[in-house]
Amino acid sequence: MAMNFDFKSFDEKTAASLEWLAKEYRGLRTGRATPMILDGLMVSAYGSMMPLKQVANVGVEDARTLRVSAYDAGLIKDIERAIAGADLGVGTSTDGSSVRVTFPELTGERRAEFIKLAKAKLEEARATVRVARDEVWKNIQSREQEGTLTEDDKYALKDELQKKVDAANESLEKAFDRKEEEMSA
Repeated sequence: MAMNFDFKSFDEKTAASLEWLAKEYRGLRTGRATPMILDGLMVSAYGSMMPLKQVANVGVEDARTLRVSAYDAGLIKDIERAIAGADLGVGTSTDGSSVRVTFPELTGERRAEFIKLAKAKLEEARATVRVARDEVWKNIQSREQEGTLTEDDKYALKDELQKKVDAANESLEKAFDRKEEEMSA
């Protein structure tokens, strides 16, 4: 078999889709307090928008509470405003030097909404894998038509591609299963 085909582009795209899904899932709220939900938050500080982690430290106080400690106490109101404005479904309160972020218990209905959203994100990631697969398959077919691949090579590469697609989808599915379990706990 003349396996002179490079799946690097496909591998990079599937790895990127898994990374994207993991990032999206970090932002999906569960019943537990997780600092990652505040990762993408921008705060108005010193006349510009800055990432929360540049102006404050975020720590877990207990299972349903985060404590956001500002490096500069003058930014507390801005931090609280940014968290409230992000519409994360959390409560906030300040005690002068920090903001407490409380996570309400997830209702069954809210949990079902989050699981539905997680499933939609999974489908988006799967679509990326399908597009990458189609690009590679077209490339393989055109190389066979050019005569740089034999028909046997084409089918061998198709099998290899399918194994890679299955592995990518399995990784995406596992990420979804972990998130679903986390939301159901």
